[in-house]
Formats: sequence, structure tokens, C-alpha cells
Amino acid sequence: MAKAAKETETVSTESKSKLDVVTGEICPVCSQKSLALTEREQEIPYFGKVFLFSMTCNGCKFHKADVECAETRESVRYSVEVSGSDDMGIRIVKSGQATVKVPYVANIEPGEASNGYVTNVEGLLQRIKKQIEVIRDTEEDQDAVQKAKSLIKKINRCVWGEEKLKIIIEDPSGNSAIISDKAAVQKLAGKASAAAEE
Repeated sequence: MAKAAKETETVSTESKSKLDVVTGEICPVCSQKSLALTEREQEIPYFGKVFLFSMTCNGCKFHKADVECAETRESVRYSVEVSGSDDMGIRIVKSGQATVKVPYVANIEPGEASNGYVTNVEGLLQRIKKQIEVIRDTEEDQDAVQKAKSLIKKINRCVWGEEKLKIIIEDPSGNSAIISDKAAVQKLAGKASAAAEE
């Protein structure tokens, strides 16, 4: 029985990253041969080489992504205070194993559907804002709606440079980073001790 050939392509981009794509794989959700697997190698200044993995189904829209460092790293905790619009461009690398904390705003815990990505502070805040907007638009409890509206205003003020926020990333895999001279870095000894330092 002849096996169906899988399409593979390699694309080079201007940012010296190599993109490999395999299409026609079986989706774990809808079982159709409409899954595309993507691997991209990217050099991030002051952090090193990372591999960005993702799978996306063109049928049911299932998506999963992660980031992995080329070299082995120790568990780590990064924190940075965002105090102005200039800080919106600070680069953030987040793996699927990382917990992201924005005190008094939101916590993003790792889970089965947790994705890794490379973004900046503004991109991270926009992701959080979209999740809060879903609560604002779907929640029936008016107290929860008001709280969501307040958090959205807080995020907007931060993006505009009118309010400070702290961002913390804890990653037992060591595959995450906040790339800035302002960022504090320390080994992640354990959840209890890390929480005590906030």
C-alpha cells in the first residue's frame, strides 16, 4: 500500500530564521489530514537560539505552539516593572511550561492547551486584555463585568505609559525570558519561595 507523500517546505526569512512546514498530518482533534506542523529556528539577541514549534489544523482550527531553547537552561524566574510606553517593546519569550503573573491583573497558568510564543510587553498585555474582554462580554454577574472593565482600563493606561505594572514569568523548563536590562533574573527555587518574593 503506497503511503501518501507529505509536503515539506523550507523557507528562509530576512531575520535569519529557518521555517520548516509539514502539511497533511492527521489532526488529533478532528482526525482529518488537515494538520500543518511548523518548526522555526530563530536567533534572539541576548538570549540565543530558540526553536518555535506549532501545529495548526485548517479544518477545526486546533492550534498548539511552544518554544524551546537550543541549549539546556535552569529553571528561572524573570520580573520587570513596566513604567512607560518605551517598555512596551521589551521582548518576551514564553514557553508552554511558563506561568505569567501580572499582579492585581491576571495569572496565566500552564496547562494542556498552554502555548509558547515570542512577543513583546504590549503583545502580552493585548493577549491578557482579549481574555478579559471575553469575560466582560459573556459574564452575567455584573460585579465580574465591572471588574473586567476596570482591568481593561488599567491595561490601557499601562500601554499608554500612564500606569505601572509588574510582569513575572516563572518557568521550570528555563525556556522563557524577559529580555531587558530592567529585568530581574533568579533561579526558580520553588513555587512557595517565588510567591513570597512578590
